[in-house]
Amino acid sequence: MSNDMMTDKIGRAKSAAPPSVSNDATIIVDGKEVVKGTNGWTCMPETMPGDNAPICADAVWLEMMGALTSKADYKPTRIGISYMLQGDAGGGVSNSDPYHASPKEAADYVETGPHMMIIVPKEMLTGLTDDPSKGGPYVMWKDTPYTHIMIPVADK
Repeated sequence: MSNDMMTDKIGRAKSAAPPSVSNDATIIVDGKEVVKGTNGWTCMPETMPGDNAPICADAVWLEMMGALTSKADYKPTRIGISYMLQGDAGGGVSNSDPYHASPKEAADYVETGPHMMIIVPKEMLTGLTDDPSKGGPYVMWKDTPYTHIMIPVADK
């Protein structure tokens, strides 16, 4: 990968969160650490391979993402936070099934503009909608171990 491409990917990864978070974060590109961070945050230019949706995540989110990738059970014991301030336009998902074979064809396909995501123990989700069209925060992947709160922070 050329230096220009790497610089672009690092910049894209950092764009997922405010500079106060991303400037001192570890940067992972194509599964490799390219910048060693000092603040406990990890930023990547893609959330899932090829989705072009940058993310900055704390350790809890990284645990959940690892479980999601390996289809392992996951039960958070504390709050986890991630930023996706570029949104996920073009890289959306099924709101109910993280493994939907063709998410863009899912009846509940959703793309969210700039947002944050919060993982909490499931019992704390009571009363939150899982309908992204209601406006405001909503629950994604409600009936899975990877459930989390989506918090839009700007329109698409």
